[in-house]
Amino acid sequence: DLYTVGTVAAIMRMLKMPDGRLKVLVQGVSRARVIDFMSEDPFGTARIELVEELEPGEMGLQEEAMTRAAREQSEKILSLRGISAAEIMSVLNSVNDPGRLADLIASNLRIKVEDAQRILECQDPIQRLTLVNEQLVKEVEVASMQAKIQNMAKEGMDKAQKDFFLREQMK
Repeated sequence: DLYTVGTVAAIMRMLKMPDGRLKVLVQGVSRARVIDFMSEDPFGTARIELVEELEPGEMGLQEEAMTRAAREQSEKILSLRGISAAEIMSVLNSVNDPGRLADLIASNLRIKVEDAQRILECQDPIQRLTLVNEQLVKEVEVASMQAKIQNMAKEGMDKAQKDFFLREQMK
């Protein structure tokens, strides 16, 4: 039930929750591919090889456009969700490598495991950014629809409250 490509990560912080769960903050170090599963008991172990990042070529117009699109779509999603974008956008704007930008954005998107895995397995940084842009377009559509539904619900509640207030005044 395990994928053969994953992330080598460093544990940054562990926190034991009151309900007994363990919350772990990890930072990805590199991609890795499983060569051989060695054991399952008492826990799974595997021999791995690091997956080397392909060097991005010269940033052409298409790559620059994809990079800008990824940043703009990310900003749009943040604003639709009512999240202050200034700090996050300063981080995104400081990342110039298409692969790193794709990884940073993808790690913070709410996407299906299969889609995240497809992005993780992609070695070409430009292709990875293309996959992330596809997910961003979907996410903007979902966030827009959520905002629209919330506005409709709020307008409905405002009208209901106004009607109630007027009925109470008439009494």
